[in-house]
Amino acid sequence: MKMKKVLSVVLAAAMVAGLAVGCGGSKKSAESDKGSVYYLNFKPEVAEVWENIAAKYTEETGVEVKVKTAASNQYEQTLKSEIAKSEAPTLFQINGPTGYNAWKDYCADLSDSEIYGMLLDQDLAIKDGDGVYGIPYLEEGYGIIYNQEIMDKYFALDGAKAASMDEINSFDKLKEVSEDMTAKKDQLGIEGVFASTSFAPGEDWRWQTHLMNLPIHYEYEDADVTDEDEISFKYSDNFKNIFDLYLNNSCTEPSMVGSKSVDDSMSEFALGKVAMVQNGNWAWGQISQVDGNVVTEDHIKFLPIYTGMDDEESQGICIGTENYFSVNSEASEADQKASLDFVKWVFSSEEGKKMVTNDLGFITPFNTFSEEESPADPLAKEVIRYMSDKDLSSVSWDFQTFPSQTFKDNYGAALLQYATGSEKWDQVVEDTVADWKAEKEMAAE
Repeated sequence: MKMKKVLSVVLAAAMVAGLAVGCGGSKKSAESDKGSVYYLNFKPEVAEVWENIAAKYTEETGVEVKVKTAASNQYEQTLKSEIAKSEAPTLFQINGPTGYNAWKDYCADLSDSEIYGMLLDQDLAIKDGDGVYGIPYLEEGYGIIYNQEIMDKYFALDGAKAASMDEINSFDKLKEVSEDMTAKKDQLGIEGVFASTSFAPGEDWRWQTHLMNLPIHYEYEDADVTDEDEISFKYSDNFKNIFDLYLNNSCTEPSMVGSKSVDDSMSEFALGKVAMVQNGNWAWGQISQVDGNVVTEDHIKFLPIYTGMDDEESQGICIGTENYFSVNSEASEADQKASLDFVKWVFSSEEGKKMVTNDLGFITPFNTFSEEESPADPLAKEVIRYMSDKDLSSVSWDFQTFPSQTFKDNYGAALLQYATGSEKWDQVVEDTVADWKAEKEMAAE
């Protein structure tokens, strides 16, 4: 009887211990069920903002969020490296249909996600059959940014070729004004009309992607298509028009562009050394932070990139996105859920929306933002102004269909050779047409 009593006590103690272990295990499991987020950021200019957002989210929720930012023009290469690691990104970016084709094996179906339901226009998402694999998270615009203060100074000069920016609505007029400003740059106190045509390694995306978008856009439009396996580059002379204008009326000699970065260009503009620079609304964040910046919010504006197309007086700036969130389908269910919860918080919570509007300066495609929550960023306001102008036609971002990063890199290298006088334009055109076809064929295999 005594032995039974002892055994009974031992069993009871074991049960209590087991319950304690079980409770401890459940707590640990519950914590791991929260998952964690690893976001591979595409935009270096807002790297610090994303890190602040991540820290704020972790502070509020206890969920760990790691942010890594790829170097300029190195996103695909960085993603290839990171996705192969045991702790791979759980949240990453694809740049449109071409990006989806490259990464579809890692893109989870987001058709049932709350972030997809928040889109104002669900047709903007990257879809494949019934699945949704990329969620756009901002709309952007790019064109020729100009300093109104310098332009007004020019318009006041005797013999100026225009009296206001309203008269500059074609390539011919832009060329006439730019060349006259170059001749009078000493009177204007500038070193050149345009900032440096940057071609330092990884810094050529403004030309091989953004500027190249215009001739491809119009070629697609003529053929009534949204993509082509082969291009004729029929508007190569239009590209050359504006590219030559940038090179020949810049603060930097064409022979030196290989050493210039985008940061150099932004600094030249911010310090009032030049009147114009091609870039997008994201550039204000860089310009405003340059030590010694002289460009005020009320003097920074957008002009469309005119290239000499017919009826270009009705052309607006280039508006679209190449920024789509994708969730890593190879990540654990907990990490996938954590990633979607993070994105939802960023674009729907009061704290998150405040940071999106004020710090990131994003124009978002989500129904969670009111009109009053539009960004205060002056270039973002310019994008909204152009989007609202019914008399102008925006140029869509057709560079999302470019065959590959290799195509863009090769084209950029050829443009640098042309800019420095090492290659003839006809050869650039011939090589670009051939390279487009070869890269499209490779992508189709």
